[in-house]
Amino acid sequence: MGSQEVSDWQDSWKGLRVTVAGLGVSGVSAARALAGLGAEVTVVDGGSGPALEARAADLAEAGVAVRLGDAQTLPEGTGLVVTSPGWKPQSPLFLAAAEAGVDVIGDVEVAWRLRGPGAAPWLAVTGTNGKTTTTQMLASILRAAGLRTAAVGNIGTPIVDVILEGDDAYDVLAVELSSYQLHWAPSLRTHSAAVLNLAPDHLDWHGSMEAYAADKGRIYEGNQVACVYNVDATDKPSTEDLVREADVEEGCRAIGFTLNTPAPSQLGVVEGILVDRAFVPDRQKQAQELAEVSDVSPPAPHNIANALAAAALARAFGVAPQAVRDGLRAFRPDAHRIEHVADVAGVAYVDDSKATNTHAAQASLAAYESIVWIAGGLAKGATFDELVAASAKRLRAAVLIGADRALIREALARHAPEVPVVDLDRTDTGAMAEAVRRAARLAAPGDTVLMAPACASMDMFTNYNKRGDAFAEAVRELGASA
Repeated sequence: MGSQEVSDWQDSWKGLRVTVAGLGVSGVSAARALAGLGAEVTVVDGGSGPALEARAADLAEAGVAVRLGDAQTLPEGTGLVVTSPGWKPQSPLFLAAAEAGVDVIGDVEVAWRLRGPGAAPWLAVTGTNGKTTTTQMLASILRAAGLRTAAVGNIGTPIVDVILEGDDAYDVLAVELSSYQLHWAPSLRTHSAAVLNLAPDHLDWHGSMEAYAADKGRIYEGNQVACVYNVDATDKPSTEDLVREADVEEGCRAIGFTLNTPAPSQLGVVEGILVDRAFVPDRQKQAQELAEVSDVSPPAPHNIANALAAAALARAFGVAPQAVRDGLRAFRPDAHRIEHVADVAGVAYVDDSKATNTHAAQASLAAYESIVWIAGGLAKGATFDELVAASAKRLRAAVLIGADRALIREALARHAPEVPVVDLDRTDTGAMAEAVRRAARLAAPGDTVLMAPACASMDMFTNYNKRGDAFAEAVRELGASA
């Protein structure tokens, strides 16, 4: 980027009064970036306490004002509001901004506007489940192709920070986007994007399934090369429906992925091989081998689908088949995502604490044949009939924990009455150790004890990571005493 371009880029923010909503990671990132470009930034947060006060002090050194304890009143003279993910559209601060004619955007929109003319293209991923894994798989494939890349966005690395490294720092970015981030990113236009799946989630934030799907579908708007969708999904609306509704650039293609034999313009699976019938010279007659199912870790059906979506985005960017194979072989998922913890007395113990909703839990349960299921927590308004009915034949037994375990118990009584159920009437953190011990008594050699809660963790644990850690520790104790 030349000096004149830098000057133009900075000048558009100089003197602009920006209010940043939220003193979290993305809020701090946006505040620092915009203050560095000359904006007059105020961060508002309704919380208080030593941790927030320390962040406020750090930002003050960067010239950022911070107002704690009041996140409802719009600071006088605000010309733009930048929200952190998770803040609801009906928040009083945003209603006040709308009344004053002030735009509200998110950190992803800020990053998009900060891009220079030579910035790296974005390959974007969203979906109810599998976003992080797919984005990491995509980054692994891109690195295997020799490309400079980073996995950014909702995955944890603030995208604004990466953009400020400069246009020439990366060749391409693998970007995970949540429905919250997409809601506040009106001008986003990516190279290619994928929606992995759709299931009811965050409806308290979006207001309806239709609004949730519409925000997910924003990822396809203005796409240049490929809109990647899930052929197998039974969700309504489907990811393919979102592609049909999108206004894309001329020549942008719809590319499907399936666990079955692919049709032309799709990626799929044939006799244990991941194949490409989309990015080949003759889609009607040719298929390109990309990798073997065994190259994907773990090779569970939903993870194979993630790999196909990542491969489709990489192929849309021109990545060679060998790099797809090498990238998938090199990839290892984060902790608490269908993670094999140990085998004890012939029984496998698997931690999928990240399965915080029914859609994710169903995908996890589909990966094993005979399961002692540990489930429960905060249901967030979910129902469990569809999940239990689809998984009943795989269940040897169930051990239920958490505040809303009765909802799962009732679904089991309706759809799997023959399955033994242990209902642990406790919500303290020690309940996990007891759940593992009870599951071990119910399991036989060859079974899998699967902790796929289908619920959030906050009734018993700080987050799903702590819940997964408690499960793993209980399994280790079980192994030590075996």
